[in-house]
Amino acid sequence: MKVRNLVFMGILVAIGTLSAHIAAIPVAGSKVFPVQHAINVVAGVFLGPGQAVLVAFGTGLLRNMLGTGTPLAFPGGMIGAFFAGLFHQMTGKAWMASAGELLGTGLIGALVSYPIAQFILGKPAAALTYVVPFSMSSAVGALLGLGLVVTLRNTEVARAFLRQTRPVHIDLEHKE
Repeated sequence: MKVRNLVFMGILVAIGTLSAHIAAIPVAGSKVFPVQHAINVVAGVFLGPGQAVLVAFGTGLLRNMLGTGTPLAFPGGMIGAFFAGLFHQMTGKAWMASAGELLGTGLIGALVSYPIAQFILGKPAAALTYVVPFSMSSAVGALLGLGLVVTLRNTEVARAFLRQTRPVHIDLEHKE
């Protein structure tokens, strides 16, 4: 892993952790967090699925240690980050990273959160309890992340970063 990737990952984790104090919305025993979904899209596009998952894990871990998150941050954030990176890697399109985030967090992460809430947290919930709030939070964050990616992609620093870290499946000239 290159130093620039580690630094970028650290910056994203810091943004995710610090913004949890102002942007988390409590819903049904969880805290929905649109900023994390935006970070997942940015990390998925600029870093790929593996490193995006590490960013989501680091943010979730720090938020839980600081008391601003719940254990539900892990499945939602990490699965969404993985799919954001995977969809972007497969297509080279930023909007597909947003779609991957929405699918990964809004549906799959929400369904995986059910047993965690039920058996680990001891919060009785129906299997689909988290789908609507996770999907709404993910949709807002995914759109925000898409806007950030499109804006950042047009900077020279981001272009240089993309050329040096992710030369495969990147269409730098395509505007979405």
